[in-house]
Amino acid sequence: MLELFSMDSCPYCRKVKDYFKAHNIQYVERDVNDPENAMELMKLGGKPQVPFLVNRDKNVYLYDSDHIIKYVEGNE
Repeated sequence: MLELFSMDSCPYCRKVKDYFKAHNIQYVERDVNDPENAMELMKLGGKPQVPFLVNRDKNVYLYDSDHIIKYVEGNE
């Protein structure tokens, strides 16, 4: 399952979420305004930047909306 670390005020997060919605891509959203999600983001990625995509099954960890969309496009 894809996990997307994001925040509502981030336009790049909105870009990824809109893409996911338009392509019926299932994911779990992790809002980094929740301190537990923010700590998990730092543990997994090392920096407090969103959006951040995690695919634990494939050991994939990606920042940057364009990189995330490109990755998902190749795995639909």
